[in-house]
Amino acid sequence: MNAQQIRPIRTLSMLALTLAAITTQAAESPAIAEGREIAADRNRGNCYSCHMADGAEMTGNGGPPLMQMQMRFPDREVLKAQIADPRVRNPNTVMPPYGTHGILTPRELELVVDYIHSL
Repeated sequence: MNAQQIRPIRTLSMLALTLAAITTQAAESPAIAEGREIAADRNRGNCYSCHMADGAEMTGNGGPPLMQMQMRFPDREVLKAQIADPRVRNPNTVMPPYGTHGILTPRELELVVDYIHSL
């Protein structure tokens, strides 16, 4: 292939990625959007202080990145249990038990789990 043949392919690939990103943003439910807000809030979820996530600003790297979460946690309830009380799986964790200690209300916990599971 020469340069003239590659350029249209590259352009189509970039267009497809852009359309996928727009579709994903447009398809975000209100619950996921609210969960994203809670995750970013330094006084509630504060997830990004330790975790990197696409689109998040000023992220930390102390925890695993929040990506491919449905693959890593196919069962949403396992993810919820991990966020609610991570000490169950790892007694030495530094992650706070968001549910057990009442850092998040039950509704906020559900919304954060919806958001994190969507990543």
